Amino acid sequence: MPELLSPIDDKLHFKRLVVIGLGLIGSSFAKGLKQQHIFDEIVGVDLNEKSCKTAIELGIVDWCTQDLAKACEGASIIQLAVPILALETLLHELAELKLQQVIITDVGSAKASLIDAAKSAFGMVPSYFVPGHPIAGSEQHGVESVNPELFKHHKVILTPNEHTDKTALSVVTKLWQLLDADVESMDPEYHDFVLAATSHLPHLLSYALVDSLAKRDENLDVFRYAAGGFRDFTRIAASDPQMWHDIFLANRNAVLQQLDVFRHDLDSLREAVINQDGHYMLGVFTRAQMAREHFSKILAQRAYVDSMQNNDLVFIATPGGSVNGTVRVPGDKSISHRSIMLGAIAEGTTQIEGFLEGEDALATIQAFRDMGVVIEGPQQGKVTVHGVGLTGLKPAPGAIYLGNSGTSMRLLAGLLAAQPFDTVLTGDASLSKRPMNRVAKPLREMGAVIETGPEGRPPLTIRGNHLLTAMHYEMPMASAQVKSCLLLAGLYASGVTSVAEPAPTRDHTERMLRGFGYPVEVQGNIAKVESGHKLKATHIDVPGDISSAAFFMVAASIAPEASEVVLEHVGINPTRTGIIDILKLMGADISLENIHEVGGEMVADIRVRSASLTGINIPAELVPLAIDEFPVIFIAAACAQGKTVLTGAEELRVKESDRIQVMADGLAQMGIQVQPTVDGIIIEGGTMGGAEIWAQGDHRIAMSFAVASLRATQPIKIHEAQHVATSFPGFVQLCQMVGMNVKEELV
Repeated sequence: MPELLSPIDDKLHFKRLVVIGLGLIGSSFAKGLKQQHIFDEIVGVDLNEKSCKTAIELGIVDWCTQDLAKACEGASIIQLAVPILALETLLHELAELKLQQVIITDVGSAKASLIDAAKSAFGMVPSYFVPGHPIAGSEQHGVESVNPELFKHHKVILTPNEHTDKTALSVVTKLWQLLDADVESMDPEYHDFVLAATSHLPHLLSYALVDSLAKRDENLDVFRYAAGGFRDFTRIAASDPQMWHDIFLANRNAVLQQLDVFRHDLDSLREAVINQDGHYMLGVFTRAQMAREHFSKILAQRAYVDSMQNNDLVFIATPGGSVNGTVRVPGDKSISHRSIMLGAIAEGTTQIEGFLEGEDALATIQAFRDMGVVIEGPQQGKVTVHGVGLTGLKPAPGAIYLGNSGTSMRLLAGLLAAQPFDTVLTGDASLSKRPMNRVAKPLREMGAVIETGPEGRPPLTIRGNHLLTAMHYEMPMASAQVKSCLLLAGLYASGVTSVAEPAPTRDHTERMLRGFGYPVEVQGNIAKVESGHKLKATHIDVPGDISSAAFFMVAASIAPEASEVVLEHVGINPTRTGIIDILKLMGADISLENIHEVGGEMVADIRVRSASLTGINIPAELVPLAIDEFPVIFIAAACAQGKTVLTGAEELRVKESDRIQVMADGLAQMGIQVQPTVDGIIIEGGTMGGAEIWAQGDHRIAMSFAVASLRATQPIKIHEAQHVATSFPGFVQLCQMVGMNVKEELV
């Protein structure tokens, strides 16, 4: 897989850059580096005299020649930007020059054939040869189309081998980084396979479609009435035919492999049209609709919400403000996850309203799309899931990527443990550090075969075709995710699966299973399911997430001015209301209104008024009922009179971040007396100053310190705020709506 190359910091200076081939790529490379002033001179080589003259006139090169030996005399770096089939001849010519310690690189889009050509020319791949490929370009071509910013924010793939000189690799990396390109390293064969799919095949199809239509008798009307979609799809057919002729021949094997796969998929779609199989077509169209956005945002390491899609989004939270108004927070994340999971394995079509369109929940949708489930939406919180039944899931085409969603990974482990196919579950850097043995070990006791990474961390490889046997499991620590994982596995295990928890945790899974018609027995602290039943599609109205409401509950409570906020339609599941109980014990003015039941979940409007808070010893029985809300509870504690003590919350150290330590560090930076402990924290209320906070990839850390600004004496700058899209899209806008001084800043 691609590996990001670290930038080098040394100031570069070289005598001569030689760019051979002054088309769009070569001239843009030369012009961009000329503006960096790191070469004494830049020399162009091109067989076209007009191109040479134009390159000099446009300031792309200092001088230009057709004499390769003359240009390369005294060269430091040579960039090969000629058509790919001309590279073999060019490499032989360079080999005859017997260049010493000259770095050679290229811009060709096929690497395996290039490496073979280098071996043929030099007898081996020279250590100072660094093959490269910028994933940038245009249907425009020629030196006249030069664009020194062509590579900005585009990928450049380098394909070094174990013998590549490290200095040469670092230099080529730095040159591309000076052009604002993102540089990655990749195996050459894998590069050719990937580019055949993402670049070469689309060009082949575009050329083929335009040619097919142009040859028809009705071609004039076809093109006369072509709509925007036709123009978008066929735009790349305007690219240089000779260049693409060369590419297809150079990358022949990989292109044929991708073309065969596409032909199979096209034949399947043709059969669906013949058979009027609307379900199959809907599956293709819904997967395609979302896949482009899903995977592009994964690769760009962006959040799923446009306003938070930058690699470093900063919150600037200014002191003061108030909290007033009536608002509705986004849908409950836990319920949103489970609605997709259970809807997918139910029989029939499940309609969901109020779905949380945050990053984690969208990752769950994509996971089930990968496993063949047709899912429409989300559109304004509405999702339609066409269930496939308990045994209808299909193997995903590759590893299932779950972003930062620990809930998705742990619950899916149980759901997939008894499937007849292998599955690999992966996640981002943060999720890859989180412990998974807490679900893997009990699942193994049930007969599952699960492999983890080092220290029981992701990725998880779940082997298929293993029968599960029901068991009784005493959880060593309270965890709704572990409980839900085992209950979902119990749907497939022979016998009765029961899970005992040492303290109450959220029971959304038990409630929703019943909502889908699946019997669940709960006796005290034990939940039981028996295999052999079915889930039937239903309608789900997802209430507002109390974890999201918690930020505004604390905000209204600590606001220095008279504040009153009403949070509408919030889920008040009794296993989730620890935040309300804790704040009330601290003296918060909170009341529940319009209490009613929706789909088995209790819902209410929560009214909160500003109040004077007092530090408390947080009762042990409330800890698991507020485990996700503690970061913002720590802010309330910092504003309270006296000392607040939390124990029994070691779970906080293995969330998206070590929430105990990260919150302690931030509060200490703001002047609060704080003492982190192994399983909790001690906070002495006081006056908070300003701070510069790094959220460590944790959405709840970022939002909690934004709330702290209501009582801070100086601004708070919060880095890595893009992760807020994980659970609370639109957080800043809602803050501003109620009167808080929080804004976004792009860095």
